[in-house]
Amino acid sequence: MIDSAVDHVEATVREEIEKICWGCGLRLLLPSNAPIFKCGWCGAVTNQRAQKRKDKSLWWRRWRDRCFVSVVSLFMLCILCGGVWAVHPVVFSISYISGIFHCLVTAVLAVSTFTTFGLAAFCCAGRPPNIQWGSYPVVGKGDLEDYTFCLYCCKPKSPRSHHCRSCGMCIEDMDHHCPFIGNCVGATNHRHFIIFLISTLISTVYVTIMCSYAGWHIWPPLRFTSLAHPYTLASGSTSRVVRELSHALLGSAMLLSTRGIILVYLIVSSVSVQIGLTILLWQQLCYIYEGETYLSHLSSGADGGSGGRDCQNLVRFFGCPYSFSRHLPIFRSSRKRHRK
Repeated sequence: MIDSAVDHVEATVREEIEKICWGCGLRLLLPSNAPIFKCGWCGAVTNQRAQKRKDKSLWWRRWRDRCFVSVVSLFMLCILCGGVWAVHPVVFSISYISGIFHCLVTAVLAVSTFTTFGLAAFCCAGRPPNIQWGSYPVVGKGDLEDYTFCLYCCKPKSPRSHHCRSCGMCIEDMDHHCPFIGNCVGATNHRHFIIFLISTLISTVYVTIMCSYAGWHIWPPLRFTSLAHPYTLASGSTSRVVRELSHALLGSAMLLSTRGIILVYLIVSSVSVQIGLTILLWQQLCYIYEGETYLSHLSSGADGGSGGRDCQNLVRFFGCPYSFSRHLPIFRSSRKRHRK
């Protein structure tokens, strides 16, 4: 009986262990097998399994981002200069007013695209707010609710913050790290990033339209070898017509001038960029509509964003006044909102 009582006392002692909360410094009695626990006073969450990983590729990521930013800037500059040089003779040949209007539209689109690109790439994505921690008299009840400790930054991390290993810092409301702007997309520059996507998409559509119009006027005439009426399809002659058209297009393409080759390159590159930007912009707007970011959508799982879809999330994200947002329909009410 005495031995069993001693074993019971020893087992009871082993089941409880004293831990210190990193948020307020209070001592907590916890089960020894609890890897994650939450402080009942400040609300800070401690993960004992979290380990700091050594990252030796930080310099490589930074050089990669700088190269991507340089390439993107050079590409946009080439599209701008090449489009103006290749299109302006055709536009000014129509009328002087058309040429001036084309120059004004080009200038507006170029300024808006480069400005939003600079704001998204070179502004801080969003530092988490500085909050006091570590001492009980300083930390009040619930001041660190659901906060975790970042082992890399050695400071508290809010629930909507994530540590970016490419930037080497925690980002508030982090959506993703974009190598094409060499920066994270977070609470501070998320709006600039979306406006940059919209401005770039509009610019590429305008480039495609103007280059197609100019190419139509300077394209060499098609010469058919054995088909008198190429657009008249007889029974069984479809393959022949396609073959004749292909040869005629290739033959005329060989006669293109330098201006015509640049126009073809601008059209192909603009359409390719439009496809990628449309997919990315649609995805981003869907997450904003649901009141989430890309990372929060991944962490929330299958039921993430349920009940948070609201058109006013988009209105608040772009900073529209309340007088405009109250006229929009509310499909489903929710407390989840996209915070800037």
